Amino acid sequence: MIHTHEITAIVLAGGRGSRMGGVDKGLQNFNGTPLALHTVLRLQMQEGGLVGELMVNANRNLSAYEAFGAPVWPDTLSDYAGPLAGFMTGLERCETPYLLTVPCDTPLFPLNLAQRLAHAFEDDSTEIAMAAALEDDGQLRTQPVFCLMRVELLESLVAFTQAGGRKIDRWTDQHKTVVVPFNLPGDDARAFCNANTLAELQALETPDKP
Repeated sequence: MIHTHEITAIVLAGGRGSRMGGVDKGLQNFNGTPLALHTVLRLQMQEGGLVGELMVNANRNLSAYEAFGAPVWPDTLSDYAGPLAGFMTGLERCETPYLLTVPCDTPLFPLNLAQRLAHAFEDDSTEIAMAAALEDDGQLRTQPVFCLMRVELLESLVAFTQAGGRKIDRWTDQHKTVVVPFNLPGDDARAFCNANTLAELQALETPDKP
């Protein structure tokens, strides 16, 4: 069982933002607040008080991210190696038993994300809990950038990336990974919608029509 403040969360804001024309995605505004700061604030509001420490993974404009009040760490892997580079940065810096990974471009993620992922660790064999959500076609699909994991997995991740691995699910498949569905009545259908373009970001600012 995971207790209060046993989770450190890392906001993944280290990407190139190529589908947004190369802008720094985490600094784009969502309802007047930079996406990465919005994500930090939403993590601070997580139900159950499970998230204690917070950090941000960014590779440019570091001073802008530092202004959000959380430690900022760039990738230790070179050449924008993707979300797993952020995972590794988090595991290397994490001083709590568990690390929660959340991307900066999914501003409506659930306020009970940490709590529901944490339930998967009531089974002591669980190493990773990964969120899954319904997509437009009605299929339940995993959301690999939303993971809660044990910090002991650092050594495994280092070995995987040193061998050239870059796909999150290829790595998580090596471990006891529990998929946690967010498809209950009352769950926001847009909770895991991410903004890859500025138009998608603007669309998420508009309340969903009933």
